[in-house]
Amino acid sequence: MALEQTTFAAGCFWGVEYVFLKVPGVTDAVSGYTGGTTEHPTYQEVCSHTTGHAEAVLVTFDPEVVTFEQLLEVFWAMHDPTQVNRQGPDHGSQYRSIVLTHSDEQKMAAETSRDRAQARYSKPIATEIRPHVAFYPAEDYHQRYYLNNGHEPYCHAIPEGLLQELGLVRA
Repeated sequence: MALEQTTFAAGCFWGVEYVFLKVPGVTDAVSGYTGGTTEHPTYQEVCSHTTGHAEAVLVTFDPEVVTFEQLLEVFWAMHDPTQVNRQGPDHGSQYRSIVLTHSDEQKMAAETSRDRAQARYSKPIATEIRPHVAFYPAEDYHQRYYLNNGHEPYCHAIPEGLLQELGLVRA
């Protein structure tokens, strides 16, 4: 089977990329910008709140190893989807939570998954679910940021227990 792609925004892209790269079956994760109006925005432009873009990660995955539904479970677990325009200490519209779907099937699965995940939260999930339009890779220094700088995410968690529950890693 061919590789598939989807795009997630869940706060700072450094942490989102880091977590998804730990998921078996994810073959690539690229930090970038999506959901706005400016073509090929820079980090400075996105941070100026004038482009409408969110920091996001384009995830490429092998659906024979990890399903889109499993990736959605990781997405809900790695961040707080009830926060509006923020994640942890980061605030601004570029840190909003979005699932950008690459097919009608992904859209339906994302909506079903969101509705199921809502039961775990006392506040409403603020995550947008929208069709993927354009994705612009971020500058090179943003790619594999934590791996290249010896740090770990400060507002995203690797949901190890969930990965075990989903059968993606052995207990």
